[in-house]
Amino acid sequence: MSKNILVIGGTRFIGKLLVQRLLHAGHRVTIASRGYAPDPFGQRIERIRVDRRHETAMRNAFAGRAPWDIVFDQMCYNPLDAAIAVRTFAGRTRRYVMTSTIDAYRALGFDRTQPLGEADLAIESQPIDTAYPWHDPCRATECYVAGKVQAEAYLVRDGSLPLAVPRLAHVLAGPEDFTGRLAHYVELARLGGTLEYADRNAVQSFMPLQAAADFLLWTGMQDFSGAVNAASDGALSAADLHERVGGVLDTRVRLSRVQPPPAPGRLSPFDLPAPMVLDTGRARALGYRFGHVDDWIDDTIRQHDLAFV
Repeated sequence: MSKNILVIGGTRFIGKLLVQRLLHAGHRVTIASRGYAPDPFGQRIERIRVDRRHETAMRNAFAGRAPWDIVFDQMCYNPLDAAIAVRTFAGRTRRYVMTSTIDAYRALGFDRTQPLGEADLAIESQPIDTAYPWHDPCRATECYVAGKVQAEAYLVRDGSLPLAVPRLAHVLAGPEDFTGRLAHYVELARLGGTLEYADRNAVQSFMPLQAAADFLLWTGMQDFSGAVNAASDGALSAADLHERVGGVLDTRVRLSRVQPPPAPGRLSPFDLPAPMVLDTGRARALGYRFGHVDDWIDDTIRQHDLAFV
């Protein structure tokens, strides 16, 4: 059955693939964005040009429109964004899917060695700082983790939206990945550089771009509420990933462990002082099945290698 669906931020990366899948499934899709990035969808979608972070503009842009069956919010990064979503869409959507991240679990620190379940992050008890300058572009990186956690907390406490929160593992993709994280390892291997890392046992969860879009689509069509983890089976540390790159490129890679481990963020992407693996038991219990990291990681690395040629 065709649904009326809004995607906030559907012009690049996961959002663009999500829109493709929604259209292929026969749904009516509207994209809301600032209109800066082109999209390939032509007349197949409707577009609303609006600044996600401007409350008056958001409320005006959606006033008088028919209710949405599903709102996929790819651009909810902090509690101010969450508040705008509530005041714009409360009572006007049957399902609101806020895309979150494995990085939300950084709020727990790095002293946990077991896979992280959704309930481990007591989201209802997380403090919300409404005075912080969340929309200051100069602070976008430093406030990313706290912003995502507090956005979730705001939406849960408010309770006005029929909420589902997929917490995605680190998403790896080919050259279209604007974060450049996997490209960092490919370029370092090609240049013969040395990867400094904190702990080989500090494995993390990953998933490919296509699987992330597939999981969001699935989440939108379900009726469960709350957070749900998404990740490929299997996990890799930064050192593991770099060695995997070397194997795919048929290049000897160099590694050097740094002792004592530096603070998170001081070394390469995905390098942490302790494991951060998602427990995907809830998704499996709801009927979803994930592939294994070995099924796709080598092909994704090859896409980056080709981009350098």
